[in-house]
Amino acid sequence: MRVLGIETSCDETGVAIYDDQQGLLAHQLYSQVKLHADYGGVVPELASRDHVRKLIPLIKETLREANCSAKDIDGIAFTKGPGLVGALLVGSSVARSLAYAWNKPAVGVHHMEGHLLAPMLDEPVPEFPFVALLVSGGHSMMVKVAGIGQYEVLGESVDDAAGEAFDKTAKLLGLEYPGGPLLAKLAEKGEAGHYKFPRPMTTKPGLDFSFSGLKTFAANTIRASDGSEQTRANIAYAFQEAVVDTLAIKCKRALKHTNLKRLVIAGGVSANKQLREELAAMMKSIKGEVFYPRLEFCTDNGAMIAYAGLQRLKAGEIEGLSTKARPRWSLEELQKV
Repeated sequence: MRVLGIETSCDETGVAIYDDQQGLLAHQLYSQVKLHADYGGVVPELASRDHVRKLIPLIKETLREANCSAKDIDGIAFTKGPGLVGALLVGSSVARSLAYAWNKPAVGVHHMEGHLLAPMLDEPVPEFPFVALLVSGGHSMMVKVAGIGQYEVLGESVDDAAGEAFDKTAKLLGLEYPGGPLLAKLAEKGEAGHYKFPRPMTTKPGLDFSFSGLKTFAANTIRASDGSEQTRANIAYAFQEAVVDTLAIKCKRALKHTNLKRLVIAGGVSANKQLREELAAMMKSIKGEVFYPRLEFCTDNGAMIAYAGLQRLKAGEIEGLSTKARPRWSLEELQKV
């Protein structure tokens, strides 16, 4: 089966074609970073309009790259939610229209399931069951995964997610949007021992996340600092260290809770070098395994949607013509495949 995947949940337009025999045939990604940079964050209306402009040309380019035409496509997958409702509606409308015109089945994919399955785009493929830490821009979530569609949410954000905290703290440090990767780069120049940031919700039982207090602590620290480049780097170092330690503590707690030794990390924050190094060391210490997506598939992309959609199309899931976007959607509502 060969599936065209479409991702338009936020500020990146992603299109890909995945074949269950040949793997990923082609993928294209357009980022709206420059469009939203002047505003310091994503403007939903602008995001939706840009998806309208870019989606059809990207689909054409992806088909050309894969040397495919409509007759070579067996199904279409699109991000149904969660995300910005206007952006989701662009992708779902185009996907359903193409499916109707080409007489192909279509299926809506849960955005976070796409991230969760992204490590399966490359070898080695993690075997079920495993614990997944999903850390994208707006989500921090710990999930026990028994199989595709068999998800138990062990903990999630109660306020700011890790990615949001990175971006907001970066803005406080005077870095451009999106600030998360720039903060991580600035932290490389920082020195340990100058600041000690809290590790939120690690002294309490449970696996929920809260990063708003850490962001506030960072804001107060920045306000009281001398503002020099080295001081800013030291603050970035301490902030990143606190986020990474918090995520690692929660992962270790989740693995112990589930009695598992296999960990999957996905979402935009999973590209963070410090996080990868700390979790790799932690998993080595307990003789476990850790899996990540390829760096280009950590952020939103069409490949993960094509892969997840293929699994659901093969299981017989098909959307009707009245498909609606779901800006809020629990992973636990998904059907077992």
